[in-house]
Amino acid sequence: MKASAVLGFKGDCEAAFKFYEQHLGGQPGPIFRYAGSPMADSVPPDWRDKIMHSSIVVGDLMLMGGDFLEGQYQTPQGFTLSLQMSDTADAERIFHALAQEGTVLMPLEKTFWAARFGQVVDRFGVPWQINCE
Repeated sequence: MKASAVLGFKGDCEAAFKFYEQHLGGQPGPIFRYAGSPMADSVPPDWRDKIMHSSIVVGDLMLMGGDFLEGQYQTPQGFTLSLQMSDTADAERIFHALAQEGTVLMPLEKTFWAARFGQVVDRFGVPWQINCE
């Protein structure tokens, strides 16, 4: 069995997944847009090029996501995506990339359990924690 996370975005799924590809080294999967799908007529014309479903693999984690229409989108809450790593330079680079235009909840710093630990909500509203052993 494998578990995956499915993220909802408010129209910026493509930008988020390109950001994760660039800064997290993610490997993109297929992209399905509303246009050309059975759902094409259920979205406004300016949403037809938005993402109905996409995926990206970050390390051992598959993230799936799509753009949710206004009224269906909810700000993520009640979970955090956690990245475990062993290199402090990587932890710092990734944390600072996620923090760009985001919100730092806990600065990345040494703790009693980790060489570095920090929490951030990225510019797309996704909560992350970085744990560097």
